[in-house]
Amino acid sequence: MAKMFRMISGALVRRCSGVAAGLRFALRPLCSAPGPGYCPTIFALSSGHGKCGVAVIRVSGPASASALRSLAGMKQELPAPRTAVLHSLLDPGRGEPLDRGLVLWFPGPHSFTGEDCAEFHVHGGPAVISGVLQALGSLPGLRPAEAGEFTRRAFQAGKLDLTEVEGLGDLIHAETEAQRRQALRQMAGDLGRLYQGWSQALTRNLAHMEAFIDFSEDENIEEGVLKQVDVSVEQLREELEAHLRDGRRGERLRSGVQVVIAGETNAGKSSLLNTICQRPAAIVSPGAGTTRDVVETPLDIGGFPVLLSDTAGLRDTGDSVEREGVRRARERVEQADLTVAMLDVAEVPEDLTRVPHFLPEYLRKVLGVSPRPCLLVLNKTDLLTGEQLDSLRGVLARAAGLPPVCLLSCTTGDGLEHFLGVLQKQVESMCGNPLVGAPSLTQARHRAHLLRCVEALAQYRHYRELDLALAAEGLRLGLTSLGRITGRVGAEQILDLIFKDFCIGK
Repeated sequence: MAKMFRMISGALVRRCSGVAAGLRFALRPLCSAPGPGYCPTIFALSSGHGKCGVAVIRVSGPASASALRSLAGMKQELPAPRTAVLHSLLDPGRGEPLDRGLVLWFPGPHSFTGEDCAEFHVHGGPAVISGVLQALGSLPGLRPAEAGEFTRRAFQAGKLDLTEVEGLGDLIHAETEAQRRQALRQMAGDLGRLYQGWSQALTRNLAHMEAFIDFSEDENIEEGVLKQVDVSVEQLREELEAHLRDGRRGERLRSGVQVVIAGETNAGKSSLLNTICQRPAAIVSPGAGTTRDVVETPLDIGGFPVLLSDTAGLRDTGDSVEREGVRRARERVEQADLTVAMLDVAEVPEDLTRVPHFLPEYLRKVLGVSPRPCLLVLNKTDLLTGEQLDSLRGVLARAAGLPPVCLLSCTTGDGLEHFLGVLQKQVESMCGNPLVGAPSLTQARHRAHLLRCVEALAQYRHYRELDLALAAEGLRLGLTSLGRITGRVGAEQILDLIFKDFCIGK
């Protein structure tokens, strides 16, 4: 059995060297420093900068205990783990009081970073924070932390995978309710477990392939192994492609839905922007062509993030500056997730029988020939009589092939609530509910690696009947791509599964 293990191990180490090499970033030692065994202890202000009621200063590393004793004036005894204790804090060099606050002790590995950690909860004045940080910096073996270093140490210690790290970052930057929900779910490991499950399935398939290649001729390999691999790989490919066909919901929710207001001059685009964001973000004037550049404002629409852009009016012009504005407007429409096409209701034909033909033509002028998600807004309804408005509503209700149409007046606010409700439904359908169904793909990085994994599985299918070694290489490349998402993969996993799933020899 020992000889057999060495044979399998050698084969796998040779064949999986590409996997290990591709993921060296995940296998780095926890601390890199000038001497063997050296690991600096880091410290930083973990709460926000500026004046506040309470500031949290975090310390992580082997010297955390001595730093806690030095500042809290403790002899030997440390506080009970994860228990807040009120204590006076002293400058270790001069013995001068710095503050009176709470201290906490988190012995490794049961801490955020996996190392010994300490926290000082002090008053949030700049002088107090500066004094504590200077005191920590004066202690031997301590240095200020680099950006993201606490989380990096947590990842290197196996406390978080890369998707959980990204979820933590998204949670810190979340500005809307839906973003918070998605980030919390990712930080809790839902997305990482999905990818890890696919990695485990691919690892098992690769283990079966390696065993068949190395031992099928002279060992007792279960019949039908390759058929099982074929079925499993095809199922995995279908799941990956379904995950990729998500309409970029998670990415939109993370970065915000790009909503662009576009249309002819003097349609009321800037007025709509100002009305929605409730401030004069864009200049409004009776003259045509006032807006020359793109004006953006971030919004929270029903808990979903939206980046709303006002653009220059679409028209032919001899003015070079306005012409550049029109070019930028058309470019934004092409990039938009959703376009709000605005039209002055006075431009609608008086002969309402022409409306079902006129409006699609107008949308083609604004959106181009390619179909795009859009809302059509007919503005300045305050200029119509009640009878005219009712007649127009009737025609629109009977017209086929139009996107959602909203009638409103930016001057009086009539119809604005209905428009915002329609806009919210569109945005919500684009982002989805982050708490329902499988976790969403949230990063372009994930999408790129998943696409490479699908390509690698296609390589397996192509070479399956031609060359098993090249087919197995496709599985290895796919495993590397999945491992790059979570940062976790290794040849040892394949070894474990060979002995678990097979009985090779007697």
